[in-house]
Amino acid sequence: MTNNDILRRLRYTFDFSDSKMIEIFKLADYNVTREQVSNWLKKDDDEAYASCGDIPFSSFLNGLIIEKRGKQDKPLPEPDKKLTNNIILRKLKIAFDMKNEDVLAFLSTNGLSISKHELSAFFRRTDHKHYRLCKDQVLRNFLQGLQNQYRPTAS
Repeated sequence: MTNNDILRRLRYTFDFSDSKMIEIFKLADYNVTREQVSNWLKKDDDEAYASCGDIPFSSFLNGLIIEKRGKQDKPLPEPDKKLTNNIILRKLKIAFDMKNEDVLAFLSTNGLSISKHELSAFFRRTDHKHYRLCKDQVLRNFLQGLQNQYRPTAS
């Protein structure tokens, strides 16, 4: 999944306006224009489509954490220079204050069943011997679970 795909899904799930998206970026001290946001949200085959890089998308996720959980007293986290599905899943888990059981429930509502051990492997350090790469299917099912929870009338 691309950063743009995930950004579109999150915008749809939470019905964020362009202004709200810009506000979320600003929470992480990342300034974007309405045009940038609009181009990131366009379909891949649109002429005005622009790829959302890892730093802007990481800033959006950091802003989403601040939006949902509140601003911390400590300094803002630096945006990740290289995002993986594991980092994205972790940031979304943090933003929505989820426990592992919540994530597993979201995944199972879409027919994806994994164990607690498999899930915890996604959140380990990359050099840990039990680290496991989070595949697109897992992230896609998690995002679908978010959509079912926060925008249940959508199909």
